[in-house]
Amino acid sequence: MKIRKPLTLLVAVLMITSMFASSALAKEVYTVKPGDVLWKIAEQYDTTWEEIAEFNELSNPHLIYPEQKLEIPSKEQIVEEPVVEEPVVEEPVAEEPVVEEPVAEDPVVEEGKKITVLGTSDVHGRIYAYEYATDSPDADAGFAKLQTLIKQEKAKDPNAILLDCGDTVQDNSAELFNDLPVHPMVQAMNSIGYDLWTLGNHEFNFDKSFLDRNIDAFSNNVLAANIYKEDGTRYVEPYKIFEKDGVRIAVVGLLPPHIPRWEASAPEHFQGLTFTQPVEEAKKVVKELQGKYDILVGAFHIGPDGEYGSQGALEIAEAVPEFNVIFCGHAHSKFSDKEVNGTKLIEPGCYGWALAKAEITVGKYGNGYVVEDVTVENIETAEVEEDKDILNEFEFVHKKSVEDANIVVGQIEEDYVKNVDYITGDAKVTTMPTAQVEDTALMDLINEVQLFYSGADISSAAAFKNDMNLVKGEFKKKDVANIYKYTNTLIGVNITGENLKKYMEWSASYYNTYKEGDVTVSFNPDIRGFNYDMFAGVDYDIDISQEAGNRIKNLTFKGEPVKDDEIYKLTINNYRFGTLKNEGFATDEDVFYDSYELIQDAGRIRALIVKYIQEEKEGKAVPTVDNNWKIIGIDLENAYKDTVFEMIKSGELTIPTSEDGRTPNVKSINANDLIEEGKLEEIKTDEELPKAS
Repeated sequence: MKIRKPLTLLVAVLMITSMFASSALAKEVYTVKPGDVLWKIAEQYDTTWEEIAEFNELSNPHLIYPEQKLEIPSKEQIVEEPVVEEPVVEEPVAEEPVVEEPVAEDPVVEEGKKITVLGTSDVHGRIYAYEYATDSPDADAGFAKLQTLIKQEKAKDPNAILLDCGDTVQDNSAELFNDLPVHPMVQAMNSIGYDLWTLGNHEFNFDKSFLDRNIDAFSNNVLAANIYKEDGTRYVEPYKIFEKDGVRIAVVGLLPPHIPRWEASAPEHFQGLTFTQPVEEAKKVVKELQGKYDILVGAFHIGPDGEYGSQGALEIAEAVPEFNVIFCGHAHSKFSDKEVNGTKLIEPGCYGWALAKAEITVGKYGNGYVVEDVTVENIETAEVEEDKDILNEFEFVHKKSVEDANIVVGQIEEDYVKNVDYITGDAKVTTMPTAQVEDTALMDLINEVQLFYSGADISSAAAFKNDMNLVKGEFKKKDVANIYKYTNTLIGVNITGENLKKYMEWSASYYNTYKEGDVTVSFNPDIRGFNYDMFAGVDYDIDISQEAGNRIKNLTFKGEPVKDDEIYKLTINNYRFGTLKNEGFATDEDVFYDSYELIQDAGRIRALIVKYIQEEKEGKAVPTVDNNWKIIGIDLENAYKDTVFEMIKSGELTIPTSEDGRTPNVKSINANDLIEEGKLEEIKTDEELPKAS
């Protein structure tokens, strides 16, 4: 259609006038909130997402960010396709080939456009539902059970993405197979059909060549955005983008940056690698991904909370709200109810307790898709049958592990811990673990072995399991794995008396500070039990009425006070040596003994315990305890003790555990509180009783 020149001029004048006029109009500015999408914002202002996008010159209307400022065009500011009333046109109006712009409506949600993501984490060497340390079934564990659920979910959605969040190849006798070209745990992930494997910190427990070999052996994508090589490139891929039914799903992998801390005694495990902070790296990766995805998923070997100054998944979601859902790991937590900035978070516990599932609903949005809804759930494995194909394929792993666990190495003459649970006396801890509130023959045995082989004066060790014990009868290899969970080696270091005291204070911070009326001893929920060490070769008291950092009292070595400037020979495991280095208590130059350097795998503390019983004790394990330490600063014979203990045994009182369930006994039972709550009757003293008439 042609328009007369006067009309063309009029249109131009009107357009220019409207541009100047718009600057004089009051602008309404909208600040983007977490979870906002452009079409929903447009609805609030009776406009369309196209108009807001064009007015703000958005290069990609699918990507808007919290705190971003958007100017909302008023009706007067919207310049539409010729909206000028045309006075006269040469052709009849009816013949005008007018193409009306469609009024933008809500995005059309395509029926059934759902994306499924499935996740596991911290399976720790478990294929069968079996715990080889105790040589017994474990009802909610293993890839075989997970595979049953995975098959069920993939029958519903064949396009489902399957990921694992790390700590996969370590624990539960998995080290028996480290020399195979492909570790069975990696082989199992390949057989099941995992799309992604995010590395965990325990993947670095062994020689780097072991990890390199198994990364190469994994059939699909290995992720960890925050690991860099010396040349500045990443060690493995930072993310993977999938396209499912036209929808682009980006999955980002992250892990804790503390591998150099945890593997400080074995730098060859991470040789040539550096690790960056997760928030920093998440921001960097999301920027790299801009415009390349419709759904953003985190596959993190990171728990909800951070540690050692690093950030947890909750902080990452707060700082980087572009994530739609984050699969967590590392903390062994079980949750599906956490949400930050519209980002859902889920963690499926450990060992195969559950299959984590996210179902993401998307709607058509211009040429792309926008996330409409995310639902998450943990599907538990306890009542699920194991997948027969997996059982058949990995029968050799189960058979060898059971045989190894049952090798007899000696005879246990008596139970090493009489009352594993301090209050109930049961073999399973439900209240307070005896091993962490008083000296036991079991901890003395581990320290005795460490002292013998290292030639040190002082030893320290932790109770890795609060219910560990040696029970009268045959002493088998599985019993050693039960009392010493990890494949640590032994280190001897020279340490000053001053640094020894600092180290002991660091350990004693495990206890909560005593409050008047406390009937039980309790533990700091922020400190794991494996970070509480008990010492042999010195005598000492722990005064829990004092604040952390001022608790070690009456510390003596061979009857003499420990001197700050004197050098003592201390033996610890390789993991704890990393702690001492990071805390500044010891350096590489202080090492005088390294069992792994001397005798390789035979220098693992598990192997040394077996060797000690067989060769030094003639195969007879006899419990002895020297009671060289005790807790003070609490009235352990409180007048209410018996009554309170009975209330605990009956279930009337419950001792709290940490939120993630990993630390028991995180708050002391206090008699004064119970009296105030009316749950305990106050005991009257003689002075308070009425006198007889």
